[in-house]
Amino acid sequence: MFGNHRDFFERVYELVRQIPAGKVTTYGHIAEALGVRSAARLVGWALHAARFDASIPCHRVVNRRGELTGKHHFATPTLMQELLESEGVHVEDDRVDLARYLWVPPRAEP
Repeated sequence: MFGNHRDFFERVYELVRQIPAGKVTTYGHIAEALGVRSAARLVGWALHAARFDASIPCHRVVNRRGELTGKHHFATPTLMQELLESEGVHVEDDRVDLARYLWVPPRAEP
């Protein structure tokens, strides 16, 4: 399906680094772009493993409803929102308006 987890994680990181500042994408969109639509939860695990790597903008990934479900993996519960707002993304009630801020990643080459 996607080789080993380490390879998959690296592909996730490469894609997350492409999310433009001021935009967000979802775990599911990343999984779909990588050709493994059912792997949204594994995308979350990859981002959890990278939470201390500042080169990977994990704060730009939200759930399918735009909710900041990853916020508990940051140094403080408000840091994810603070980072998004510093990039111009409006967050209200721990949610981002996907109609306004969604970036859909290009599908990766097989």
